[in-house]
Amino acid sequence: MKQTIPFTRDLVLVGGGHTHALVLRSWGMNPLPGVRLTVVNPGPTAPYSGMLPGFVAGHYTRDELDIDLVKLARFAGARLIAGKAVAIDPLAKMISVPGRPDIAYDVAAIDVGITSEMPTLAGFAAHGIPAKPLGIFASRWDAYRATATSPKVAVIGGGVAGAELAMAMAYALRDKAPEVSLIDRGEVLDGFNAPSRHRLLAALEVLNVSLVENAEVAEVLPDAVRLTDGTRVPSDFTTGAAGARPHDWVADIGLKLHDGSLVVGPTLQTSDPDIFAVGDCAHLSHDPRPKAGVFAVREAPYLFDNLRARLSGGKMRNYHPQKDYLKLISLGGKEALAEKLGTARRGALLWKWKNHIDRTFMNQLDKLPQMETEMPLHVASGVKDALGDAPLCGGCGAKVGRSALQNALRSVPATDRKDIVLLAGDDAALLKTGDALQVLTTDHLSAVTSDPVLMAQITAIHALGDIWAMGADPQAAVLSLTLPRMSAGLQQRTVAEITQTISANLGGAALVGGHTTMGDSLTIGLSITGLCSRDPVTLAGAQVGDVLVLTKPIGSGTILAAEMRRLARGSDVLSCFRSMTQSSEDIARLLKDAHAMTDVTGFGLAGHLAGICEASGVGATVRLDDVPLLDGALDLTEAGVRSSLFPDNRADPRITAPDTARAALMFDPQTAGGLLAALPRDQADAIANGLTPSPFTVIGEITKGSGVTFS
Repeated sequence: MKQTIPFTRDLVLVGGGHTHALVLRSWGMNPLPGVRLTVVNPGPTAPYSGMLPGFVAGHYTRDELDIDLVKLARFAGARLIAGKAVAIDPLAKMISVPGRPDIAYDVAAIDVGITSEMPTLAGFAAHGIPAKPLGIFASRWDAYRATATSPKVAVIGGGVAGAELAMAMAYALRDKAPEVSLIDRGEVLDGFNAPSRHRLLAALEVLNVSLVENAEVAEVLPDAVRLTDGTRVPSDFTTGAAGARPHDWVADIGLKLHDGSLVVGPTLQTSDPDIFAVGDCAHLSHDPRPKAGVFAVREAPYLFDNLRARLSGGKMRNYHPQKDYLKLISLGGKEALAEKLGTARRGALLWKWKNHIDRTFMNQLDKLPQMETEMPLHVASGVKDALGDAPLCGGCGAKVGRSALQNALRSVPATDRKDIVLLAGDDAALLKTGDALQVLTTDHLSAVTSDPVLMAQITAIHALGDIWAMGADPQAAVLSLTLPRMSAGLQQRTVAEITQTISANLGGAALVGGHTTMGDSLTIGLSITGLCSRDPVTLAGAQVGDVLVLTKPIGSGTILAAEMRRLARGSDVLSCFRSMTQSSEDIARLLKDAHAMTDVTGFGLAGHLAGICEASGVGATVRLDDVPLLDGALDLTEAGVRSSLFPDNRADPRITAPDTARAALMFDPQTAGGLLAALPRDQADAIANGLTPSPFTVIGEITKGSGVTFS
C-alpha cells in the first residue's frame, strides 16, 4: 500500500479477460510510476476459456480453470473492484458499477468478452444456461454434473464451441447413460474443411452425441427444447453456444461498432483514443480475425506497451495478427484434434500438447515471480527482528499490542469529571450531558485493500462496532483521512469516493466534518458519537450461566495477512470482505438486553472475551469446534500464516488454549468483526427462534472463577 511517487493518472481495466490478466502480470514486473491501476471484474476470478472443455469433461478442477484476479491485482499493485461494469461515459470519463460511486479514469481498456445469452429465445432466460460468460456456466455445470441421475443435455449451436461442449459433457456423464443432443439450424460443423469435419463428426458419434440438424429452436422448456416443427428434444440442462455477441452495454458507450463489437485500430484504441479494447469484445478493423483466444494472448504485450505510452506520452506499437493459427480442439476424453492450413490430425499426443500449452499459460499467472524489495545493506541492531519475515498487516493486525497499550494507559491520570462515566475496560467513553447519555469512540485503520470505497465501508462498520455493542444509536461522525501522495485531481476523486461511502454506511449518523493529510499509504479514521436511550451495555455484567453468542465468523486477520503475501484464494478474500462490510446494526438491537457485549476486533475473540470476564469477575469456557470460521482461514493457519498482532494476543496470561491451528484463530485480530455477547440461554433461544439462518452462534458459557478456557 506504500506509495512514494505521487499518483497522477488513473488507468482502469474493465474485465479480467486473458489480455488483461497478462497485462496485470507485466505491470507487476514493470509498473509505470504515478499510475493508479484499477481492475473491474464481476468476481474474484476469470475462467480460462482454453481449459473449459477439459473442465466440463472432468479433466480439470474449478480451481485449475480459474485465473485468480485477487492475487494478480496484489502482484500488480492494483485495486480490484468486484463488480460488473454496466456503463462507460467517455465524455465524463466515468465507469458505472452498481452499488458504489462511479469510477473515474484517464485511460481505460475493455476486455469483457462476449455473451451467448439468447434474450429473444422464449424460455432461455428461465431455463437455459449461456456458455458465456464462462464463470456462470462453469458453476452451473459443476452442480449439475454432481447431482444429475438421468442426465439429458442439449447444446444449441453446432459450431466448434458447441461441439467441444457436447463431447465434453457426454464424456463427463458417460457412466450415467446420458442423452446429449447438439442442435444447429444448419449442418453441424459446416465451417470446417472435409478432413477436419469428418474427424470431429466421428468423435461425436463415438460419444453418442445426437445431431439435430436443420432445426429452428422455438422455446426452451424445463425438461426439453421445443423446435418449430413441434419436435421436443429432451433436456434438463440446456446451454447456448450459438450467436455469441457483445454485451449490450458495450454498444451504449457511443463508440464506433462493427456488429456490436468495439472497432479498434492497430494500436488497439477505439474511436476514443483514451479507451482501448481487446479480446472477443473488439473488432480489428485493420485486419479482421475470428474470435479466438490466441489473438487475445498475442495482444497483451501490445496493449501493455500502448497503455504506458498513452499515459506517459510515449510512442505506440501496431498489432498485426497472424494470418492463420493452430486450432487444438478437445474431443471429450484426453484426445484432441489439431487443424491448421487445411490439414487435420487427432490423437492423445495432441491432447497432451494442448494440456501443456494451457497449463503453461495458467502457470505464468499463478506462479508469479517474487519481486525483490530494497533493504539497506547496513541497518541498526533489531531492525530485521522488528520487520519480521512478513509484511506488516493492515487493519487491526497493524495495531499496537495489548501489553504496550495497557502499560501506557497506566500512566494516564484518572479523571474526576462528573460528566464522564467511568467504565471497566470498554473502548468507548460514556458522557453525561444533562439527562442524556452519549457514547464517544474513535478508531482508524490502515488500508487492507487498495480500493478506497471498500476500505471506507470496512472502516465505517469497524468504527461503529463500539457504538452498537453498547446499545447506542449512532449520532455524528468526524473523518480523519490520510491519502497516499497523489495529484490534486486524484485527491478530489478519492476524497469524494470515501466521503460518499462513509456517509452511506454510518447507520443513521451524520458525517459532520473531518481532517485530511497525505502520507505513504491510505489510512481512514472515524470519531463517532452515539446516544443511549437506556443504560448502556458494557463489558461488566456477564453472569454465571449466561451463554456466549458470536455474530460473525472469525479469521479475517489471517486471511488479510495471507492476501498480502498472495497466499489466499481470491474467493476467500472477497468472502472475508463481505463479512467485514456486513452491518451489525440489526443484530445489536436484538441483543440490547444482553448482560455484557463487545465487538471483536484487534485483541481477537480470546482477548475480547477475557476483557468481559475480567470486568464482570467471571470465567468462560468456549468450544473450539462451535466457533464459526471464515472460508479458508483454518487452512491458512495450518499452513503457518499469522497476523502481525498474533504473538502479542497469544501471550495473554488470562487465556488457556491448546496449541492447535483452530485455537490459534481465537487470537487472530479481527477487522470489522462481529459482536460477542453474554446473555441468558432462554433469551438467546427466543431471539434465534424463527430466524433462519440464526443471527448468531452459541459458542460457550460464562462460568465461575476467572479467565477463559478453550477446549
